[in-house]
Amino acid sequence: MSPASERGGGGSLEPASTSARAKADGATPRGSERASASEHGSGAGIEGVPASERAGGAGGATPPGQTIDAHQHFWRYDPAEYGWIDESMTALRRDFLPLDAKRDMDAAAVSTCVAVQARQTLEETDWLLDLADRHAFIAGVVGWVDLQAVDVEAQLERRADRARLVGIRHIVQGERDDFLDRAQFRAGIARLERFDLAYDILVYARQLPAAVRFARAFPGQRFVLDHLGKPDIRHAGFREWRGDIGRLAALPNVCCKLSGLVTEADWRSWTAGQLRPYLDATVESFGPARVMIGSDWPVCTVAATYQEVIDLVRDAVGEYSATEKQQILYGTAQSVYLARKTFPAEEEI
Repeated sequence: MSPASERGGGGSLEPASTSARAKADGATPRGSERASASEHGSGAGIEGVPASERAGGAGGATPPGQTIDAHQHFWRYDPAEYGWIDESMTALRRDFLPLDAKRDMDAAAVSTCVAVQARQTLEETDWLLDLADRHAFIAGVVGWVDLQAVDVEAQLERRADRARLVGIRHIVQGERDDFLDRAQFRAGIARLERFDLAYDILVYARQLPAAVRFARAFPGQRFVLDHLGKPDIRHAGFREWRGDIGRLAALPNVCCKLSGLVTEADWRSWTAGQLRPYLDATVESFGPARVMIGSDWPVCTVAATYQEVIDLVRDAVGEYSATEKQQILYGTAQSVYLARKTFPAEEEI
């Protein structure tokens, strides 16, 4: 599948880096190999910055045992709207709705999720918010507004009473590599702090240097890096990615989702040992208070089961303390996305 930047426009989701011949049902049993990120060098930390001033906050590592999946998508499949779902991903050519996710979540002991936009339309954002109002386990929505529009503030105002709107995202990976430097886009980002909304950064690894400049320019804005910045795992792109992730982690207003790795590796042959250095390096760089677990469901299912994706992260953080593990699995997403919100009574249907 060709990158979104080569197809033109910014309307694609998060195309997996894989060969066209990979099949969506090609997941195979994974090994339990281990590899420490310390073997590849440690990243920059943020010593001296109080936890309360970091994007992830100081607390939230309770209640024990709960997991928030910080990255899911829902859609009603339409070939015209989801053209990025090519022949290698035919398993995604159907509707994916909350009750579909809930079955997988229950089996994996995941209690709550955050829904993330997949189409760059206000219509989809409002639809996701309606779903969240009807399903209690969808605790928040990272939606889309046109951050480059002259009326962006009005778009945000019209949704200010929707308590489950917790963040905004633009599919920057589908834009030119200098997109985050655009003055018009940055003007829109500057509006988000007033509405207490996080911003999800979706970029390829080659765009991480621009993401560092971008996040540094808005020290009061909460940022969440999606999918570890999409490292080029299939082509062993660890070293360059490692340096960039360390520089981004040095900014205390940035958190990172431990998500999306299986689709950046070879769909059929990835192993836990191959992915573990990326997870280890990210947790070491950001610290448990600024990383959160995410599945990227249903996109992840082209390469793994939901249970495999959740277990990949749970296993990687298994040697951390109980408090640190619960921060990664629950507390960071709670503090970054949900702690500031007061939710109305919801109806489960």
